[in-house]
Amino acid sequence: MRHLTLVQQEMYCKALESALDAGHQILASGGSSLDAVTAAVVALEDDPLFNAGRGAVYNAAGKHELDASIMDGATLRAGAVAAVSRIRNPVRAARAVMEKGPHVLLVGRGAEQFARKQGLQLASGKYFHTQSRLEALRKGLARHHGTVGAVALDRRGDLAAATSTGGYTGKLPGRVGDSPLIGAGTYADNASCAVSGTGWGEAFIRIALAHEVSARMRHKGEDVTRASKAALRMLAGIKGDGGLIALDRRGDIAMPFNSEGMLRACVRADGRRVVKIYR
Repeated sequence: MRHLTLVQQEMYCKALESALDAGHQILASGGSSLDAVTAAVVALEDDPLFNAGRGAVYNAAGKHELDASIMDGATLRAGAVAAVSRIRNPVRAARAVMEKGPHVLLVGRGAEQFARKQGLQLASGKYFHTQSRLEALRKGLARHHGTVGAVALDRRGDLAAATSTGGYTGKLPGRVGDSPLIGAGTYADNASCAVSGTGWGEAFIRIALAHEVSARMRHKGEDVTRASKAALRMLAGIKGDGGLIALDRRGDIAMPFNSEGMLRACVRADGRRVVKIYR
């Protein structure tokens, strides 16, 4: 990620705290992990600081195409949307796909029509405009990307994960990255962990990074930290950059990355918090 000024770091940390509060309040009151990750990601989608929802980057055609997914670790149900341009909160649409229909992934106009039928809020292209994102496109900033995500464990022992993104600046129209692909950018299974990733999506897809963490825990007996770091080493092996957040059924948390920094935050069951950007 690019270097942030002290003022920018403060802004990002404050926004992370707000998203953390949105999810943690639900868990603290006995709510579900699915509701918690949805609330946290919606908070980030609504904040123009982040490359998701309102702050999404522009593609090569000067348009916005957004992706999101969500997964329930208790049932392995999952839902996702990709290449949508009018859904205000793509993570809500992903959840509607999971809960209201027979499919896992809907794309483009079909996803938007489905979202409208479910009563979800749509927005015009102006809603997603941010000047800094437009300038990034005009400057031709390659691989200028970012993703938001959340993982949670509730009182019932159920895990959930959700991820949302605008992709990367200057991507070709119709490009779909890892964020809406179950097993690549998002995965949750009560038998292992919940994972949400951020980084170069093409590399994440090629190694099925999110599922790789879960598979290493289930089949090799690795803990969540070791499995997460091993998956990242695979990413580095194909010159991919990024990071992930992972949470297991015992509440252990891993947030490794191989980039310069990664915006990240967590709150543990005892209330202890971590909010960081760089190492």
